[in-house]
Amino acid sequence: MTVPASRAVRSALTGLILAFGAAAPAAAQWGDSYDAPSRRSRDYYRDDGGYAYGGRPANRRYAPPPQEAPRQFYWPWEDRPQQAQPMPSPSRRLSPRPRTPVYADEPRPARRKPHPAPVIAQPKPAVPKVEPRTRIAVFGDSLAGSLGTGLSDVFEDNTEIGVVDRSRADSGLVRRDLVDWPKAVEDYLKTTPKVAYALVMVGANDRQPIRDGDQTVEPLSERWRQLYGERVEALVKVFTDHAIPLVWVGVPPMRSESLTKDLAEINDIARKYVTKAGQTYVDIWPGFVDDRNRYAATGPDLEGQEAKLRAGDGVHFTKAGARKLAHFADVELKRLMGTGAPPAAPVATAPTAPPEGEAPRLDDAAAIDRQITAMLPSLPEPPGIPALPVKPAAGPVVPLSRGEMTPGGTLVSGRPRDADPSGNVERALLRGAAPTTQPGRADDFRWPPG
Repeated sequence: MTVPASRAVRSALTGLILAFGAAAPAAAQWGDSYDAPSRRSRDYYRDDGGYAYGGRPANRRYAPPPQEAPRQFYWPWEDRPQQAQPMPSPSRRLSPRPRTPVYADEPRPARRKPHPAPVIAQPKPAVPKVEPRTRIAVFGDSLAGSLGTGLSDVFEDNTEIGVVDRSRADSGLVRRDLVDWPKAVEDYLKTTPKVAYALVMVGANDRQPIRDGDQTVEPLSERWRQLYGERVEALVKVFTDHAIPLVWVGVPPMRSESLTKDLAEINDIARKYVTKAGQTYVDIWPGFVDDRNRYAATGPDLEGQEAKLRAGDGVHFTKAGARKLAHFADVELKRLMGTGAPPAAPVATAPTAPPEGEAPRLDDAAAIDRQITAMLPSLPEPPGIPALPVKPAAGPVVPLSRGEMTPGGTLVSGRPRDADPSGNVERALLRGAAPTTQPGRADDFRWPPG
């Protein structure tokens, strides 16, 4: 059976109305308590070339507000805007390489000089060992050992002079149980007859009592001085008997003041008996004291430079001090060596005649002139004119740093010693007397004469 078309249309319209009408109650229930969440729409691309984010308009770019035209007048309290400097046009030229700034305060690097080639010290040529013609023997205590060392350095380059050190530490002239020096020297000179000169330096250990039989004599007493002088005389006599020139070197000052005072008296005893026997005494005391005549550990050496001369114990010498000590003895030794027998005078001989037909040579003519001059008598000295003394070629060697002392112990070049003020103090403070006025002084109230 066929359904009419109008009925079918009505059925369709009725279904649509029911479909839209049934959804109304559900929407009302969602809206009773809160709003239904809205569904986010998708991003899409707009036709104007931008994006739309979730249906919202896109963020716009920040556009600065239009700038006002620059004014011609500004109040003093207003800040004048700075005009923008035009940007330099780009250049195609290559920028120069930046240089490191040089500051005036920074020191310039020093140019290194090429290091010189290392200087290799040439070894001293080996001196052939030969038998010395002149022997110098040194006798005494430990200070004499320093004297021998210094003399060996002085004559190191002279192969004709040999120094023999015969010193013995802790020895002296007081104690004969250690070394009996007169007997020891006698035995040595008998076995060694080639000794030409002798040096003695003893006395540093002699400040002690002397045994005289069963008695003990105190040092530096009257009897002690007599016994010590006899022992010095006995030692000097050994060298005199062997005809050997002797140089007796005195002892220097020590750091101990009491020892220095006693050694000065021992030096006086030795000087007395050595010079009495006709031998040489050398006083080294001024070379090792200061300007106040006191012990000095330092002083000028042989080159004039300040150096340490004495050892730490205040008794012995350093190497520089030993050289200076030997210098005092060396001066006397060279003086003794120069006083030997004078060389034989040359004998004038007649010159040989030149061959026939040959003229005499120049040296022959000079020899003839010398012979004629030697044969002529010397002219007599006119009367009334005294003969001048012959001066030596060189004067005595004196250390430049030595202070000249008078016998009273006062420097010759120093100012005069002040007068004793005790009289003025007693007169002014104890007796109340006014000091003596001087003419022209401020306290001279006397009326001028006339």
